Amino acid sequence: MGSCCSSELAETQLEKQKHQHANHQQHQPQRASFSLHHAAPLAAVGDAPAAFAEFSLAELKAATGGFSSDNIVSESGEKAPNLVYKGRLQNRTWIAVKKFTRMAWPDPKQFAEEAWGVGKLRHRRLANLIGYCCDGDERLLVAEYMPNDTLAKHLFHWENQTIEWAMRLRVAFYIAEALEYCSNEGRPLYHDLNAYRVLFDEDGDPCLSCFGLMKNSRDGKSYSTNLAYTPPEYLTNGRVTPESVIFSFGTVLLDLLSGKRIPPSHALDMIRGKNILLLMDSHLEGNFSTEEATALVDLASRCLQYEPRERPSTKDLVATLAPLQPKSEVPSHVMLGISKEEETPAPQHPLSPMGEACSRMDLTAIHQILVMTHYRDDEGTNELSFQEWTQQMKDMLDARKRGDYAFRDKDFKTAIDCYTQAVALAKLNMHSDAADMLNEAAGLEEKRQRGGKGT
Repeated sequence: MGSCCSSELAETQLEKQKHQHANHQQHQPQRASFSLHHAAPLAAVGDAPAAFAEFSLAELKAATGGFSSDNIVSESGEKAPNLVYKGRLQNRTWIAVKKFTRMAWPDPKQFAEEAWGVGKLRHRRLANLIGYCCDGDERLLVAEYMPNDTLAKHLFHWENQTIEWAMRLRVAFYIAEALEYCSNEGRPLYHDLNAYRVLFDEDGDPCLSCFGLMKNSRDGKSYSTNLAYTPPEYLTNGRVTPESVIFSFGTVLLDLLSGKRIPPSHALDMIRGKNILLLMDSHLEGNFSTEEATALVDLASRCLQYEPRERPSTKDLVATLAPLQPKSEVPSHVMLGISKEEETPAPQHPLSPMGEACSRMDLTAIHQILVMTHYRDDEGTNELSFQEWTQQMKDMLDARKRGDYAFRDKDFKTAIDCYTQAVALAKLNMHSDAADMLNEAAGLEEKRQRGGKGT
């Protein structure tokens, strides 16, 4: 068992990634993403995404509750050929894990290389791929988790309200941007583009799933949907081309216009017959611009041309859709009608020195504060102490004093027994465990502040 991808492959791919994308990355707006295994140190929100990583099977099992059926987020549930699970890493980052059927990718090296190729992409319009796992016969992909469902759910299976017109135009524009980026980065092929591949992030912004940038299997079909929605040339030669992707984008435009799945041939008949109003989603109740709708119908018609060479390019898609963006100042989550978690307000009182040190993960400062305060919590004060949140001390006063001497003498074994587990483990370069403990400390410091206690 164990990892199927050698360290040499990982190092080679990482160097290629750095060399090929160093100049491009600095110009790309990005959503922060995180991974822990074989990756750079944790990135803070707003930083560039963490390096693409190889995860262990144990990590992903832990993150998904042992691949529990309760965590399946695939649209077809357990009936889907390749299941997608929601999971949470140790650093509390939510992830989506796609688990391929056994032997879908029998060659581990080929799977790893394909994953690395997709993993080098980073864009705000993508649900980015942040890692993979190749362990024995297991093949898994790890992506950023999008918490607000799919376009299919919001268009075809909505409960409270349908997507308003301005939001539909935004979806078309954002996905066109994602496709143009992928094309410019040398990944123009997208397999089975449909409304289920469009996801909504925590802000309600539409993103293109990275999973479609890889086939479901080495030799498998690129389209799983009804043949009526499949590009005509694919039925002839079984190959996906950049023009095939444009055809599939046209079917998504039909979904946005009609609010339902209409076979392209039927839609084109309606368009040729000038029955555009019959094509439009009745649930919009006429709340759309006829001029914008006509432009979108025209673009869909061009995308669905039988001859691939007559279809527009991704650059044309973006150029056509960019001017069709009303309500550009309105946040997506408002137009989508979803609630957005508010950021925790800043505490009314400033953090104590200990709280600031914990929030910075400044281990040296934490140690100095303990020494300088002479562990004053043992003198009867009820202020939250370092030892209270670790709960690892056997003898609070004597053990910590022994730990003080051991720390100065670099006797880390004794220090581990005497100080908090977080500080000691971090000094031994076990940063993930230390980060968990320090994050807990920062949370308790925040709780203390909300309680109104002085510093």
